[in-house]
Amino acid sequence: MNKPVIPAIEDSKARMAQLLDIQKRANLRKGPPDARLRKDRLARCVTLLKTHKDELIAALDSDFGARSKDMSALTDIVAAISPCTSAIAQLDKWMKPQKRKVTPAALGVLGAKAEVRYQPKGVVGVMTPWNFPVQLSFDAIAGALAAGNRVMLKPSELTPETSALMARLIDLYFDEDEIAVVLGGADVGAAFSELPFDHLIYTGSTNVGRHVMAAAARNLVPVTLELGGKCPVVVGRSADLAKTAARVMAGKTMNAGQICLAPDYIIAPKENREAFVNEATAAVTKMFPNIKSNPDYTAIVSQRHYDRVKGLIDDARAKGAKVVEINPGNEDFSQQEHRKIPPTLILDATDEMSVMQEEIFGPVLPVRTYESFDSTIAEVNARPRPLGLYYFGDDSAESDALLERTHSGGVTINDVIFHISMDDLPFGGVGPSGMGAYHGERGFKEFSHEKAVYRQTASELIAMFRPPYGEAFRKQIASRLK
Repeated sequence: MNKPVIPAIEDSKARMAQLLDIQKRANLRKGPPDARLRKDRLARCVTLLKTHKDELIAALDSDFGARSKDMSALTDIVAAISPCTSAIAQLDKWMKPQKRKVTPAALGVLGAKAEVRYQPKGVVGVMTPWNFPVQLSFDAIAGALAAGNRVMLKPSELTPETSALMARLIDLYFDEDEIAVVLGGADVGAAFSELPFDHLIYTGSTNVGRHVMAAAARNLVPVTLELGGKCPVVVGRSADLAKTAARVMAGKTMNAGQICLAPDYIIAPKENREAFVNEATAAVTKMFPNIKSNPDYTAIVSQRHYDRVKGLIDDARAKGAKVVEINPGNEDFSQQEHRKIPPTLILDATDEMSVMQEEIFGPVLPVRTYESFDSTIAEVNARPRPLGLYYFGDDSAESDALLERTHSGGVTINDVIFHISMDDLPFGGVGPSGMGAYHGERGFKEFSHEKAVYRQTASELIAMFRPPYGEAFRKQIASRLK
């Protein structure tokens, strides 16, 4: 029996194909944009974000039900502007052809030259998630525009007001052959990932990332995947526990833990566990004297995600964990206007518990312990490679051991998450947490084709490399074999 045609998705597929054709034709017709036009496009992004920041923050608040407006200003507006302004400042340097060594050196002496030119790939597809929908969209867009590409953006359907607003604003500031936005649900996202882009960047879960990569592979589209994972926090015995707890809990409660780089579990010295719990409680109490009506504390984005995070807590409790809910105002969360979950520590968490198997994406933090520091390295290495890893302490031997003997997308020492905010550091995952990287010059190169160019010498001394082969040729081979 034939399946009925759903006009909505068929119309969306046709429109996406049309937009991609428009952008590819414009790319061929107009050629690569010069530095002036690239800077203009980046500057328009900055103007859009600054002019409409209040509308974007309000849309984010509406989509989440309750989202810290001050946090949104930092993480979704300022953090989206920064890569654009940084690219504008450094673009001339990035675009310069890079000279490379000529081999053998004698060819260089005779006038041969080698260089790398950075050419726009063409049209870059950008698929972004719901947790930081503005920042993650414009961060990728900044790298793609700096490299001279055109962009098609598919934002998340889980933040519908923000996504729709971004679509309207981008349409206001850009022609559709520069940046175009495609709205829709998972079916539209699946069709989007199948388009023959010149590059595709996806930010989201590892499971969906597998499907995106498989879809892109059908057209041999190169991909950048920024995925997730269980980001560990290793606390050394030299760590200042009060400072450590304050920084860890600040990262864990930002966006209510709905961050791909949020600390996902902590490994602390066995003798310091209770002290850490006390310091974590004190840190949360200082940041959030109350939670239910606190505008600084963000809600879980949807009922489905709320139920999932609550299920992780219930599963851990049922399997023997000690659950420590940090609720400074002693508030009743069984009845509430929003989907808020107070910061929750899971003590005695075991590998059989779902909270130690899944990426949490909520304000829940399992606390594990160790007696030997080497066991922390073994535990990190026993799990899939995470997007981020965090170490607290002043012992350089410990931090060096973690850096050298574990794999993660990036590392922050004596804090969490901060490495993503460094514009000049590459950001990306490794293995199950992703592939490829962007931000700053690394992003410019990620979305560029590094074209190798060799200019041959005019000297006919190179005739020795053509038949009939003689003594000069054999001497050249002998010298290379020494």
